[in-house]
Amino acid sequence: MNVLIKPDEQNNACFGSAMAKKGGMKFNILITGCNGQLGNELQLLEQQYPEYHFLNTDVQELDITDQRAIEAFVEENNIDGIVNCAAYTAVDKAEENEALCTLLNAEAPAWLAHAIGRRGGWMIQISTDYVFDGTRHTPYTEDEETCPDSVYGRTKLVGELNVLKLCPKSVIIRTAWLYSTFGNNFVKTMIRLGKERTELGVIFDQIGTPTYARDLAKTIMTIIEKGIVPGTYHFSDEGVCSWYDFTKAIHRMAGITSCRVRPLHTSEYPTPANRPHYSVLDKTKIKNTYGIEIPHWEESLRECIEKLNPSPSLLENLSPSLSQREGAGSSPSGRLGGVSPSPWERDGERF
Repeated sequence: MNVLIKPDEQNNACFGSAMAKKGGMKFNILITGCNGQLGNELQLLEQQYPEYHFLNTDVQELDITDQRAIEAFVEENNIDGIVNCAAYTAVDKAEENEALCTLLNAEAPAWLAHAIGRRGGWMIQISTDYVFDGTRHTPYTEDEETCPDSVYGRTKLVGELNVLKLCPKSVIIRTAWLYSTFGNNFVKTMIRLGKERTELGVIFDQIGTPTYARDLAKTIMTIIEKGIVPGTYHFSDEGVCSWYDFTKAIHRMAGITSCRVRPLHTSEYPTPANRPHYSVLDKTKIKNTYGIEIPHWEESLRECIEKLNPSPSLLENLSPSLSQREGAGSSPSGRLGGVSPSPWERDGERF
């Protein structure tokens, strides 16, 4: 796959808040992939920002694989900024479906960036830790050389570069291990399997940091509010763990005691796509630039599980009821037996 451009030095100019740019008029912001985990969390926060007009879309409202449709929507609705939460996140299926993965992860972001860039607007593109191969043992900074080791990671990297090239006022946010109360994701799957099974094997030699989608949504709103400072940023919650550690914490907080969780090597569960063994992201840049404080992953996990588990009856029906109502999310496909995400997930745990 050809990478269109090489990353340039970050532009530190700040393109101020919406109100400053528009002289008091409402700023029209397009949200794509609104039915996914991140899109739903953004919608919950939108009511706190009445000065902005959010246009929440998914494939029914705007097909981002249609360049002409994008251009028409942006022009007809006088869009000033775009937050792209849509992506192809089925990591394993991408290995055999590269064309669709490229369309959603590389070409569609380019079309969005071109449409908003020619209007002088801004764009926030959500990306992934999969742009790295995971062979390091210290947290990745934004300046580290990228080296994706999967179709998914390569297409997301090309998407990043296309957005930076076509929209000068753009922010790339790389995130990882996303979960929320919406859609299908690792947390909800582990709760369900923990109730269904007496034993569960989970990978212990892949290390990263879980990210509560609500925390990422809050950070996106802060970026919009404080103004776009173009460049690439890393965001996850604080702390470090393995998928095994994450599962143990999920079960502990959800009160699941009847399921034994045992650690698995990655080699015990081969998958079509390679995963980074270490993908902890250094968040110094985004914290310093936007003055944000990021919670520890266990703190955010507890908050999410308290929302998911207000009563035993809700927990019993948690996966089907929310996944049908809110649309597809993501789960770490291939990390444990019997779990694989939909190829049309809009914004799951892996971008």
